[in-house]
Amino acid sequence: MPQIAQLAETYASQIFWMLLFFGLVFFVVGRGMVPKVMATVEARDSQIAADLAAAGAARTQADAEEEAWRVQSNAQRAQAQALIAAAKAKAATATEKSLAKAQDKIDAQLAEAEARIGAAKDKGLAEVAGIASDAASQIVTRLTGAAIDAKLADKAVKEALNA
Repeated sequence: MPQIAQLAETYASQIFWMLLFFGLVFFVVGRGMVPKVMATVEARDSQIAADLAAAGAARTQADAEEEAWRVQSNAQRAQAQALIAAAKAKAATATEKSLAKAQDKIDAQLAEAEARIGAAKDKGLAEVAGIASDAASQIVTRLTGAAIDAKLADKAVKEALNA
């Protein structure tokens, strides 16, 4: 059959062109384009890895700075509390001194007032004694008609008041 006889000639030609085409495609695509694509993928992967590393380093640095800020904030808060406590203590001391001065002044005024009261009491008792002595001598004079010595009347009134 003539078709079968042509088959060997066309088959060999088709295999030749197929090998030539696939070889050409292999060298163009496999040796030319694939390395460029792989280089791009590797560059992209290395850039992503570098970005992730930089982000991790930035996070670590941010955490360290935040911790340092918290430590500083706590130290400043403690210092402020110490200043407040010192101010309160100073104010309490000043208040105590002021109260002590006021108390001393009040005590002095009280002592002075007690002294004035004592003097007024003594004066009043002396006046009462004098009035009582005069009243006693007048009563005795009116009742008995006899005059009593002022010293004797004073002595009798003092005895009555002391009893």
